[in-house]
Amino acid sequence: MSATKQLDQLVDQFQKKRPIRAGSLIITLYGDAIVPRGGTVWLGSLARLLEPVGINERLVRTSVYRLVKEHWLQAEKIGRCSYYSLTGPGLRRFEQAFKNVYDMSSLEWTGSWTLVLLTQLDSDTRRRVREELKWLSFGSIGQGVMIHPRIRREELLPLLQEWEAFDDTIVMQTHPVEPLSSRAMRREVRESWNLDELGGRYRRFLNQFRPLWQELKDEDNLSPEECLIARTLLIHEYRKILLRDPLLPDALLPGDWEGRSARQLCRNLYRQLYERAEAWLDETLENASGPLPGPNDGFYKRFGGLRD
Repeated sequence: MSATKQLDQLVDQFQKKRPIRAGSLIITLYGDAIVPRGGTVWLGSLARLLEPVGINERLVRTSVYRLVKEHWLQAEKIGRCSYYSLTGPGLRRFEQAFKNVYDMSSLEWTGSWTLVLLTQLDSDTRRRVREELKWLSFGSIGQGVMIHPRIRREELLPLLQEWEAFDDTIVMQTHPVEPLSSRAMRREVRESWNLDELGGRYRRFLNQFRPLWQELKDEDNLSPEECLIARTLLIHEYRKILLRDPLLPDALLPGDWEGRSARQLCRNLYRQLYERAEAWLDETLENASGPLPGPNDGFYKRFGGLRD
């Protein structure tokens, strides 16, 4: 099967999902392609990028309107054209959502955990803060107790202020007194983050995108537009899994953890596709001044470096 047919299958799989979460795909496209180019785009060029995956202009307009209402995006109207950029809170959410997508580094874990106690919050605030923490891939180890191995207390405090939960939330940093990967700790980790389900999601990701990688290695005949579609779907599916993955230390993960293979596959495919995808973005994306500028230097540092 050719790479083009493999891509058609990926698009078909996306279109069959119900409901089609166009807003989520727009978030992916913003974070992956638009933010590195300044972050502001004409609605018409955004619709042109999304049309090949079955998202028509009407659905784009509806989804962007919702993202504005949810304070992700802000609009500027010049003449008859609308241009959209990230709000301040939206930019912080994007940074959290994409922080680990392109990072290939593996920091040594000290054995410290960040604990967040929500027990003193009223029920509505507790529910809202819990959902925000799950967005940051915190796990739950009990009623009103959330835990994370990587996010530090000083990173979390400004977010609690933004969520208006600072005064009634308890944040603690632990220090290890037991072996870092004791049997009890590994069991707790497996339950708190449901590693069986998370591993299953990584396996499905590998089954989705490995065939495309195999075909591209044999014969890469994708057009620039097709490369952008493939890259967007790749990062979209990978990003959604990472939202639930705290990137646990290797010592706490199974030896055959699928997340390692998924990260390498994502890196390989991205590096294969990015140049032609960027050429399509050069041709398609516009803001009020004309074509968007090229991607910033940080873009080329993704996945440990795109140009080496």
